Amino acid sequence: MSEKFDVDAPTLSRYVMANTKDTELVILLNSLATSFKLIASAVGRAGVAQLYGLAGEVNSTGDDQKKLDVMSNDMMINALVNSGVCSVLVSEENEEPIIVPADKAGKFCVAFDPLDGSSNIDCNVSVGTIFSVYEKKDGSVNDLLRSGADCICAGYCAYSSAVELVFTFQGSSVEGFCLDPTIGEFVHTRVNMKFPSDGGKRIYSCNEGNFVHWDQPIKDAVDAFKNGVGGKPYSARYVGSMVADIHRTLLYGGIYIYPADNKSPKGKLRCLYEGIPMALIIEQAGGIASTGLFNGKIGRVIELTPDAIHCKCPIIMGGTRDVGVVYDCYKKHGVEVPEL
Repeated sequence: MSEKFDVDAPTLSRYVMANTKDTELVILLNSLATSFKLIASAVGRAGVAQLYGLAGEVNSTGDDQKKLDVMSNDMMINALVNSGVCSVLVSEENEEPIIVPADKAGKFCVAFDPLDGSSNIDCNVSVGTIFSVYEKKDGSVNDLLRSGADCICAGYCAYSSAVELVFTFQGSSVEGFCLDPTIGEFVHTRVNMKFPSDGGKRIYSCNEGNFVHWDQPIKDAVDAFKNGVGGKPYSARYVGSMVADIHRTLLYGGIYIYPADNKSPKGKLRCLYEGIPMALIIEQAGGIASTGLFNGKIGRVIELTPDAIHCKCPIIMGGTRDVGVVYDCYKKHGVEVPEL
């Protein structure tokens, strides 16, 4: 019997309690996990339940909302508001922050993209959820307008052939959990996840449809990857769902590039619930999360302080080998770059 059934499953709740001894944090992660299970169920049944297509609305950043966008957003808000441990919520789908009623308020503030990559929903491509967690100070939206140095927990959940939750606590390791549908629990399956030390597979990931808008150093770097750095040319892999692209980059290596450009001078990805949480994960797994050239200098995404809940930022994420190629291209154009 014990060979077929795990009688001592290393669950998400057990991991959080063992590593933080914070019961409220356990409740928060359990509430997030509940919403991920609900979203996974909805995504898995989207075809038979007629959940494809537009909902007829636009979100906070002007993107068309899909039916699953709206449903996923409601699932997360309901789970977090009723958890009893949250005070302020920010969602990509809501223009204004959500202030939790005082009788249900707790010590955490959570920002999230409930269904990242939702433009891919109707063609059945991987999507995911991204979140970042901060501790409450005064219970206002300002509690979330802080740099990644104040982010106490960040993670994402990928909905694909398996449902995988990857998250990290500030100053800790990156851990992966897989949803076991037979028991309805996230089980610890990837321990102390690390970005490949040698840079991993030679893969570059970017939307080359924006090539004409990029600055010259980014164009030069992508050309270098295509033509071969140190010999063999790189392979191109771009899903268009940030969760899927970052998850692959974390596991396989390579580089993910979504820079600022002439069309989007501040970048395209949202700082608070895309840039900062992914940067915290990549850095704590041993990778590099850079802004590229942004506001006149090259810096770390984790050091950015959002000036609005839906503000944007550029992102270059990868290992020393590949980010170094991008930095070398900037150097050739006289731009000062950080030490790797």
